[in-house]
Amino acid sequence: MGRTIRILGLHGYGTSGAIFESQTATFRQHLNKGDPYNSGDKFEFDFVDGPFPSGPAAGIELFYNPPYYCFWPINHTLDDIAAGRKWLYDYIHKNGPYDGVIMFSQGCVLGSVTLLHHFKDTPTKPPPFKFAIFVCGGPPLKELEDNLGFTVPKEIWALDLASRKALAQRADTAAILARGSDRWQNDLQDLTDLTSEELAELIHGPIQMNIPTVHIVGAKDPRNFSGYQLHALSHPDVRKIYEHHGGHDIPRDVSTSTTIASLVRWVSSPLTAAKLGQNGA
Repeated sequence: MGRTIRILGLHGYGTSGAIFESQTATFRQHLNKGDPYNSGDKFEFDFVDGPFPSGPAAGIELFYNPPYYCFWPINHTLDDIAAGRKWLYDYIHKNGPYDGVIMFSQGCVLGSVTLLHHFKDTPTKPPPFKFAIFVCGGPPLKELEDNLGFTVPKEIWALDLASRKALAQRADTAAILARGSDRWQNDLQDLTDLTSEELAELIHGPIQMNIPTVHIVGAKDPRNFSGYQLHALSHPDVRKIYEHHGGHDIPRDVSTSTTIASLVRWVSSPLTAAKLGQNGA
């Protein structure tokens, strides 16, 4: 007898729950086309809208109509992030429980900060999610330094700013119309000799996300290294990273979709969770 696995979906800035549902449709279809664990599990997704209206994410208006939402504004403060965490806990209380969470971009920030604060402040209590799937994500560096006890070197701060500017340029409407999918390029390769893995290891802190995690990153995403940062902040025994061929997006080709579906099954499997317990998280 299989389980029904409930997964909360947290979208990126300037999109919506409905847009994230569409963006993930192809790989979610593959969840029902093969079960390597023979578990009979079924997956239910709840794609929620962020609490605040916003303008569209760069280029999103070419593909999806409004309304658009966010979890906090672009020029946000640490208080805004704290309010976002409270909103998330309130939503889980009213609509949960959820087994896992899948996030994109700004949604990854909200999910990772919530989990890191949980393991810092209330580590003996059950976490809000049993597993997490991060897509094109990254942590907020100021939150790590100011509230979570991490050390972030100056080089990472400079690259973080440069990557955000590069993403805004490569994701906007003009770039899409001019070059389509060819617009994606990991611009940080021109700014540092370090790999994404090496850059991620430069950040040091006292806590990690002690649940199974999957990290999906684009090889050509200007924010590629930030996805590796989240991977480095996860428990080493129960984490996997998958680098697809695209940019700050979710490719819908068969190879990418089947791989992501397999990773969702892996991260949600009791066999994966058992590895965490066996190794004394």
